[in-house]
Amino acid sequence: MRSRRTLILGLMMCVFAASSASADSSIVLPRPGQVGLEVGGGYGLLAHSGEIGSLFDAGATLVVRGRYRMRYERAIGLSFESQTFDVRVAPPAFVEGADSTVGPTKMSLITSGLEFYQLFGSRTKTTRMLMAGLGLAQARAKLNSGDTQLVDVPGGAPTGSGDGLYVSAGAGVERFFYRSWAWDLSSRYMAVFRNGKPNHDVQAALGVIFYASY
Repeated sequence: MRSRRTLILGLMMCVFAASSASADSSIVLPRPGQVGLEVGGGYGLLAHSGEIGSLFDAGATLVVRGRYRMRYERAIGLSFESQTFDVRVAPPAFVEGADSTVGPTKMSLITSGLEFYQLFGSRTKTTRMLMAGLGLAQARAKLNSGDTQLVDVPGGAPTGSGDGLYVSAGAGVERFFYRSWAWDLSSRYMAVFRNGKPNHDVQAALGVIFYASY
């Protein structure tokens, strides 16, 4: 009986080792010149400062990114994000004709920009990276009246201009699990500038990236 158990255990270990080796051999690491497309989601937090942070606090993030692998363990990419933040203090109930009760309930922060990556261990299944970026940001507030307005001044009042700039820095890991598919786990700090003042946004995101081969 003991020898049979030992044999079964040995066979199971062999099957596990073979499956692990097969999974490893199926991975195709990206080369310089290849482009990756990522889709993912995450969560962001605004510091209680600045024009936006004083009104809104936290919410979900949707990310779409493109990444072009270069030589010397570097990459460049495009980043598009849609973050939704809840209001810190809910406004009074909306009453038709009473402007004093109109206030924001949620805010959408749309960013689009360019990112630069320094990679580490790009010839292994786990690629570590540092990134820095910059681009445009636009904030839209949803009011309790049902309207959506561009946010530009303290208090969330609409002025017709919601554009701003942002800079970002972060770190992340790509973990390849099948051929040219990888999990992408990253965290970023974003300084969103509104009327010359920074708003501090920290986020974490998890996505799936695929590198096209040609």
